[in-house]
Amino acid sequence: MAWLALSVATMPVPPSINALTWRIIECAIAVHRALGPGLLESAYLACLIAELRHAGLRVDVGVKVPIVYRGLQLNCGYKLDLLVEGTVVLELKTVDTVLPVHEAQLVTYLKLTQKPIGLLLNFNVVMLKNGIVRKINSV
Repeated sequence: MAWLALSVATMPVPPSINALTWRIIECAIAVHRALGPGLLESAYLACLIAELRHAGLRVDVGVKVPIVYRGLQLNCGYKLDLLVEGTVVLELKTVDTVLPVHEAQLVTYLKLTQKPIGLLLNFNVVMLKNGIVRKINSV
């Protein structure tokens, strides 16, 4: 999948995590091929959960993301769309254009959860390869 334009830091990623992200991307592509663009995010979310689990991956949905401020753990209502194998944060979108704020949201989730890698998947594109952004937690 050399076509995938990745937005990454120069930090190396363990091969096992790279392999996991490719499996996730393959699942997302399968969902996108079956459904196409134009549906609500909730439809892609439900189908992607089913596809990832069918692939034998552990998927946690709506994982709460607390914020630690001045030593206090505060529940501000933030939730990850999906967490795969306790390692990869998935943020799903169905937008015309992925904006810098969408990417910043994923980076912030990576920092808050201390997870190593995240994928932003925008299903509102003709070809899903054009809707994938990969971020590495450089902290």
